[in-house]
Amino acid sequence: MGDEVTGGPAEGLLVVGDVITDVVARHRGPLAARTDTAAVIRTLPGGAGANVACWAADAGCADVRLLARVGVDAVRWHERELRAAGVRPRLVVDPVEPTGTVICLVDGEAAAERTFLTSSGASLRLEPDDWSERLLDGVARLHLSGYLLFAESSRALAETALAAARARGVPVSLDPASAGFLARFGAERFLEFAKQLDVLLPSRDEAYLLTGVSDWAEAAAELSGLGPVVVAKSGAEGALVARSGVVSARIPAVPARATDSTGAGDAFTGAFLAALVAGARAEVAAEWGCRAGARAVRRVGGRPPHPDDAGRAPHTL
Repeated sequence: MGDEVTGGPAEGLLVVGDVITDVVARHRGPLAARTDTAAVIRTLPGGAGANVACWAADAGCADVRLLARVGVDAVRWHERELRAAGVRPRLVVDPVEPTGTVICLVDGEAAAERTFLTSSGASLRLEPDDWSERLLDGVARLHLSGYLLFAESSRALAETALAAARARGVPVSLDPASAGFLARFGAERFLEFAKQLDVLLPSRDEAYLLTGVSDWAEAAAELSGLGPVVVAKSGAEGALVARSGVVSARIPAVPARATDSTGAGDAFTGAFLAALVAGARAEVAAEWGCRAGARAVRRVGGRPPHPDDAGRAPHTL
């Protein structure tokens, strides 16, 4: 399966994924059990799918669309934030569940590493009835958030979107999203889905988990033997690209002083996809991704800055 943009009028990127409210708590040193730990806390828009869409728009993709599901509690806020970032949202309002929430615990003294506490809420309740064939009109690429695979209804939606894209000849990419959820879902089930993809973007840990191979390059090469181009991400170690069972490029990371690593992988993916839509090969697109990842870790939260940043109140839903 290829990763080239073949030309023509299609210039859009459609992302199907999650919109989440992030509560980011940045603390220094270990958490203190049974008492208080001082932290700087912010409420910010997030979600892997939404973050990818925003970073793609930031990287210059002029037509970025997002299909996601949210609760009535925060739909206006999330829609406003997405539009301000240059994304065209189609947010389905869930009648039962609130918007998903993630508490991100960021250790300011450990390379800004983070721990997530996740309540998926409405985000994984996307279903095939939320899909419309019109979403693919003018779309050059479809990107699926791996979180979709971890619930029955959203997995059915992902399968519907994948089938529709393949029927139109639209290339499809996917980011596995979570090593923890992936382990519970099962590597074999995931790999059966991955065989239908054009591009797979695992982290190093996800590549290890999917293959059982402890060498990063060997794991990426093995995954690429299934069919998709594999772009494996590893933070400060950069990224590598594998095709047809062979590593074709190693891309160094861009040095950056990390403040918060939340969303760095999403930033990589968004900029990478924008480059593919612009006609770049995966090897060049991965360089775009590494630059975006370096920008992402310098700021709190998973989104790029936008013109309203200075004046907005991020905690106001």
